[in-house]
Amino acid sequence: MTSAVVEEALKKAALAWVSVGDGPALGVWCMPLDGSLIMVSGPGEQHAPGLAEASTATVRLRGDNGGLIVVAEMTVTRLARDGDDWAEVAPQLAQKRLNASGTFGELVTRWAADGCAIVRLTPSDHDTTAPHLPATSGAAAPRDTPARVETKRPFRLHRVRKS
Repeated sequence: MTSAVVEEALKKAALAWVSVGDGPALGVWCMPLDGSLIMVSGPGEQHAPGLAEASTATVRLRGDNGGLIVVAEMTVTRLARDGDDWAEVAPQLAQKRLNASGTFGELVTRWAADGCAIVRLTPSDHDTTAPHLPATSGAAAPRDTPARVETKRPFRLHRVRKS
């Protein structure tokens, strides 16, 4: 995998599947910014257990057609609430937050007051891997069921005359 693929996937990312350690991959919304992903988690926001305290995370990104194209190990950096990065990034992230109540400034203030974590995920120097996809579809066979839907006779608008 080239870094160009990772960069392109990062630019188009609005949702990423993030797993910390051996935990399950959770779908979290994110904002691409300068070759990294910015995410918020905490009270009243999305649930990403252990992400704010972790040093690395595995991130899965999809391509244009919705399929998985990149699995990358990324470095996790938590932004300090009183730092310059927070002041610059938090308002941009608040603008991308859908269905939030209040203004962008009120949302950023609430994130700081509630102890929400804003993290930056940056691709690390480790090799990025292409996902190992099976050759089969992976679809399960239909289950047997006693339920049956009877089909009706076709509807006819006009009476059909026999010749």
